[in-house]
Amino acid sequence: MSDPVIRAEHLTIGYGDQPVLRDLNFVVIRGEVFVILGGSGSGKSTLLKHMIGLYPPLAGEISIDGVDIATAQGTARDALLRKIGVMYQSGALFGSMTLAQNVRLPLEEFTSLPEEALQLIARMKLDLVGLEKFADHLPSEVSGGMQKRAAIARAMALDPQILFLDEPSAGLDPVTAAELDALILRLNQALGVTFVVVTHELASIFTIASRVIMLDPNTKGIIAEGSPQRLRDEPPDETVRRFFHREPAPQPV
Repeated sequence: MSDPVIRAEHLTIGYGDQPVLRDLNFVVIRGEVFVILGGSGSGKSTLLKHMIGLYPPLAGEISIDGVDIATAQGTARDALLRKIGVMYQSGALFGSMTLAQNVRLPLEEFTSLPEEALQLIARMKLDLVGLEKFADHLPSEVSGGMQKRAAIARAMALDPQILFLDEPSAGLDPVTAAELDALILRLNQALGVTFVVVTHELASIFTIASRVIMLDPNTKGIIAEGSPQRLRDEPPDETVRRFFHREPAPQPV
């Protein structure tokens, strides 16, 4: 498989000594839109948090460009973190700051650019997501979809190679969600950014995903991997079939 940018090997993750997922093995290929899916409680967001280094794994490792994100220290860790940007599910914008000020935050923390450059880059990133005209608005003054776009602009502030998006369509109406999907595809194709997206929205999965892995809370592992179209048409088991065909689980008699 060509040019993996992220590699998980025998990865077990959880909190304390309680595993949520066990012995995961997968790669993310540079330039693809890689989607992590599964039902509620399957560990999607937990996996994302471990992939960005918020928590150390219980066993195994996650590496980005060959560097273990859990054990990297000092300048090596800083260099690794500069390669990634994150959009959290709520957007996580600071309500007392304008959209431009929110986008500037990573630049102020990790660079020593002059004020003029900070303003210019913040507006350029907002322009990429169609929000340049709203740069001076507070988050409360724009829609939920615009807040998500602004959060993506902030995640892109340092020109990362990889963008992690946690439930980007959550809480959005179908039209706004479709517009966000189109933005993800445009950024992926125009800039070559690798996306790792956590979602359970079928419409988004079929629109954006190059490849998916499906997590299962019962087995605490990956039960399917491949293109969403193949998993829909050739599901490996009943759980996968029910997910892709929106069928309820059988009820006990």
